[in-house]
Amino acid sequence: MPAPTHPRPHTEILANGLRVTLRHVPGLKRSAAALRVAAGSHDVPLAWPGLAHFLEHLLFLGTERFPAQHGLMAYVQGHGGQVNASTRERTTDFFFELPPASFSGGLERLSDMLAHPRMNPDDQLREREVLQAEFVAWSQDATVQQQEALFEGLSAAHPLRGFHAGNRDSLPVEHAEFQQALKGVHQQFYRTGQMTLSLVGPQSIEELRALAEQFAAALKAGDKTAQATPVRLMDNPQASYQQVGERRGNLLFALEDLPESSAEALAFLCHWLNSAKPGGLLARLQQQGLADSLQACVQYQFVGQALLHLQFTPASGSLDLIREQWLDWLSFFAAQQDWQVLREEYAAQLQRQQQVCGALQRARLDSEQLESGLSESAVAALKAILGKIGTVDNFSSHWHLPTANPFLRTAEPLANAGLIRGQTSAHRGLRTFAQDRSRGRRERSPMQFSQALPDNTDEGAVYVRWQMEAAATAELQAKLQRRLREVSDDARQAGVELSFSVSGNQWLLRVTGLQDILPDVLEHALKHLTQVDSDSAPSEPEEPLIPIRQLLKALPEHCLQSPTTSDDVAHLWTTSRWDGLALGLNPQTQSAMGLALSRIPGIPDSQIPAPSTMNSGYRWSQIDSTSSEHALLLFCPIASHQIDGEAAWRLLAHLCQTPFYQRLRVELQLGYAVFSGLRQVHGQSGMLFGVQSPTTNAEQLLSHVQQFLDGLPAIIEQLDDANLAQQRQTLADQFDENVLSGKDAAELLWQARLAGHSSDYLVQLRSAIAQVDRPALQAATQRLIRAEGGWHGLSNNPAPGAPWRVAK
Repeated sequence: MPAPTHPRPHTEILANGLRVTLRHVPGLKRSAAALRVAAGSHDVPLAWPGLAHFLEHLLFLGTERFPAQHGLMAYVQGHGGQVNASTRERTTDFFFELPPASFSGGLERLSDMLAHPRMNPDDQLREREVLQAEFVAWSQDATVQQQEALFEGLSAAHPLRGFHAGNRDSLPVEHAEFQQALKGVHQQFYRTGQMTLSLVGPQSIEELRALAEQFAAALKAGDKTAQATPVRLMDNPQASYQQVGERRGNLLFALEDLPESSAEALAFLCHWLNSAKPGGLLARLQQQGLADSLQACVQYQFVGQALLHLQFTPASGSLDLIREQWLDWLSFFAAQQDWQVLREEYAAQLQRQQQVCGALQRARLDSEQLESGLSESAVAALKAILGKIGTVDNFSSHWHLPTANPFLRTAEPLANAGLIRGQTSAHRGLRTFAQDRSRGRRERSPMQFSQALPDNTDEGAVYVRWQMEAAATAELQAKLQRRLREVSDDARQAGVELSFSVSGNQWLLRVTGLQDILPDVLEHALKHLTQVDSDSAPSEPEEPLIPIRQLLKALPEHCLQSPTTSDDVAHLWTTSRWDGLALGLNPQTQSAMGLALSRIPGIPDSQIPAPSTMNSGYRWSQIDSTSSEHALLLFCPIASHQIDGEAAWRLLAHLCQTPFYQRLRVELQLGYAVFSGLRQVHGQSGMLFGVQSPTTNAEQLLSHVQQFLDGLPAIIEQLDDANLAQQRQTLADQFDENVLSGKDAAELLWQARLAGHSSDYLVQLRSAIAQVDRPALQAATQRLIRAEGGWHGLSNNPAPGAPWRVAK
């Protein structure tokens, strides 16, 4: 197992009062920044609900130095990074991730937008409409309504009971008093003493400190402003309450006067509460038919207050009985001797997460300033918390601690399994694959061990694909997912991400992460998947998604031809054909893969064709939705699989991102969810446009997208040669092996394999992008506009008229 990074970042306070945490992580391919401002929705004047959220939005609208089209969001997206922000009760977070070479440019834009927002009245009016659209969507979302209802048992004077989202009525931007309050909040809280900047990257601590000092120089210096302490959570002697909804029950515990380290203590408690292993609370509730699921979390925490929330999906109803079992388990949990065994496993899990998480996740974790485990002070805090909830000395004897995570121990190479089905004696054992490659022999195994990624890193990836005789029914798909849940949870905690997806008659198991344990995870996953039968437990109902996310989830399925369905899982496994791709695995891990691969169900087949996608004409699929919001996805596949054509479309997608967002979201204000980009589905590349709107229906949204596409040739012509060359190079650099994460590179190579490309796909793609000229770009634009590869529309609205036809 590779050595983990240091559990704590370097921390200091700069001369102007900015607190910084700096973490040097050798081998990271990206750098990230997370800025936390100690001010949130509970810190603004009561007269202007939503002002903090509104201010967060306004800061992204550009400055005199960096207008919106050159601001942080456009800059990060243009360099293949990710960026976002979040306003909570007592904090506002801004965070982004970029390749190291462009990282300083992102920090420069972030500091400028925090220090010098324009606050233009016209911009404010437009952005208020965006918040109005969000408010309409939230007010109609059942999940959000249930979340708001959770606080009804709290004191009416506590700010958790207030309205903080912001809308047209609560944000009177035309009034001088509101403008004064808006500027006042910015001046009071957006200064160095109120901020913590966390930087993570491959740069040295000295380099990161220099970047932090440059960032801090643009900010207003000032001491920390004390945030007002709220009233008590409950204004009666009770410290807890319960609620029963249509599909779930809730227990809430209002905790006051908590000691320091309570955040770590509550995180530890929730982690073990959420364990589904035998002997725990959830397993007992399921056994007694009281609940199907349990989710414990801290809904709110500030100074000495916290609101602990336990949510249950009841199978038969009594929250009183559930509460009895919960308090009984809690008493058992409190009786453990300082939780030493659980603390060791918990610390090991956090250490594994440090090893595999990317720069952005590390930066955000550092900004939380939590300990990497359960310290002695957190042990004392946990005992105090348990005492406040109420535990007793006697409890039932059936409880026991969860079994150890099997993937947290250092894996030993598994014994070679000998011949894998589908091999000949010339390919005995997996070690001979590397030997055969060196001798120039062609692999004939259905699992291809690719040399496209280096094998000297900590991480690897394995894809196993099955082609079935029929598609799985929705119920069977849910059973398969449920069967994988425990192994998936254990794998994630140990540093491996496990996912299983079903699209038509294509089933895909993806395993990525620390390669030392990857073979063991794959073996466990296969065992669980093949133990599903018709008598398996039914699935739990899923939480409803917002419409645009619902469409994104459905997109892969609707890009395939519709096969017949079956729930006979044994027959489906027996008649299936499988192949796979392994990337970044060293010879030791390849050898250890033998046992797992020998247990893959189905018939090995190294000649499985790419999935049969629907590429012609104008096809429309309507997805059922309970939301009144309108959502549209338009997927425009490329007509061919040639790399030079894909390169032109990738550059076109790169150039579209900012103007598409600017046109539909900022200028037309159609909705708050607006995006575009190149998407690969089953090896098929294409342009994807997405919009969700509270007022504009899908047919009208489609018209706006088409109008934008019709204007693309003019946008391209307006680019001068120098700008086009710069954009082309910026895009090509995003596919450099030194910038791409192992997970992202593996996914690109898997999609390339489905499309029939060779293993040097990434090298070819970079070269092809560098050669795209203006005529090639314009030609790609015309093929897009003419729908030469077909257009696929997905929406929760009915199909428009001709030429669109409803998909069968």
